[in-house]
Amino acid sequence: MFETNAHEPKYSIVVPFHNEEESVVQLHERLAEIMDGRYEPVEYVFVDDHSTDATSRLLARIGERDPRVRVIRLKRNYGQTAALAAGFDYAQGEIIIAMDGDLQHDPSDIPAMLDTMETTGCDIVSGWRKKRVDNFWLRRLPSRTANWLMAKLSGVAIHDFGTTFKVYRRDVIKEIALYGELHRFIPALASWHGATVVEVPIRNIERPQGRSHYGISRTTRVFFDLITIRFLLRYMTQPLHFFGSAGLAGLVGGGGILIWLLFEKVLYGSHLFLQHGPLLLLGMILLLFGVQLLALGLLGELMMRTHFDAHRQPIYRVESVLGNAQYTETRQ
Repeated sequence: MFETNAHEPKYSIVVPFHNEEESVVQLHERLAEIMDGRYEPVEYVFVDDHSTDATSRLLARIGERDPRVRVIRLKRNYGQTAALAAGFDYAQGEIIIAMDGDLQHDPSDIPAMLDTMETTGCDIVSGWRKKRVDNFWLRRLPSRTANWLMAKLSGVAIHDFGTTFKVYRRDVIKEIALYGELHRFIPALASWHGATVVEVPIRNIERPQGRSHYGISRTTRVFFDLITIRFLLRYMTQPLHFFGSAGLAGLVGGGGILIWLLFEKVLYGSHLFLQHGPLLLLGMILLLFGVQLLALGLLGELMMRTHFDAHRQPIYRVESVLGNAQYTETRQ
């Protein structure tokens, strides 16, 4: 029988499930073997992403036997990012451990990850599947390419963005708004806020039961997410800098062409449509293109200002405040 703990948990283990009836009970047992007696108080936040098999029923039974288990069932199948976001929202521990529910992640790797966080003082410990066991052409090669691109575009030098197996400090993960499929970019988003990330090798276990929910078809989605994350990290607070450069180039190019054609018409009486028709059209298109991009950038700036004003969120994060405690308390 499991014992309850009246205090807030220090550790929260967040696991999203979707049709994982073969692994639910075994995963809970293996997690309890690792956490009980060593990492307490602990809670288990199991998120059922609207499974259609026996997963929800098995999770309910586990919750009845173990009062440390909290089961959140979503109203429909939202996907892994939304399931993780729900788990993070309900997690109360100071340290939050996220992992998959299909037994591809070995709970025995948790002590090494927690020890790394304690010894280094980092904000995120990210698992690294250093020796992968899946198909090279269908999984490993696309994954290596995507991870290389993610590291270059995000500026976070880790080898494995794709794994869910990570350890977070609560104040770091609570600041990150997840949507779409951005869960694999959490280290990059957290790093933008000043968080430190350390990578730890973990075991890569072949999925014991069933089939993976992900395949090579997700490559396109990852590519679009890469574009999104690059824009968010570099131009989130200054969208005009992104659209303005191309818009200014269009204005200068189109305006230069049209001014030159105007001189041709005034000085030499040239018939613009007959002699310079394509060039005239190019100048007009470039000019309109530049105006539209500048307008889009200005709209983006207005939206960002509205966002920060409405949520009262500063564009910075304070690491510490030293001295003048009375002034600090007044400001807070």
